[in-house]
Amino acid sequence: MIPPRRVLVVDDEPHIGVVLRIQLEARGYEISLARTLREARAILADRASPPDALLLDLHLPDGSGLELLAELRRAPATRRLPVLVLTGDGDEAVLVSSGALGAGVLTKPFSPSKLTARLGEMLGEERA
Repeated sequence: MIPPRRVLVVDDEPHIGVVLRIQLEARGYEISLARTLREARAILADRASPPDALLLDLHLPDGSGLELLAELRRAPATRRLPVLVLTGDGDEAVLVSSGALGAGVLTKPFSPSKLTARLGEMLGEERA
């Protein structure tokens, strides 16, 4: 049996984290939640169970998700980690100017099927 893919969700809105957890666990993913950059960094530092992908909000209480994304792209261990930036309308200019550092982008609000399709693409999963 293939172990579930691990996804780290970084979003400071508790209800968004819960909704994403429910949606993704129903599709067989194992989910970790972080509400701050600090929490995300701690989870990412745990080399025993690294995530297979990251869902990242840009607006966090202790900084920008782009900070974390830049750190991930500089580190050899996480340089190729699939990242899907979850953004609200109006953040597109920030993402374009930053080049989004090799991340995919999904604009809120989005449907569960759109989320899982994009995540599956990033992880190279075949559609059923």
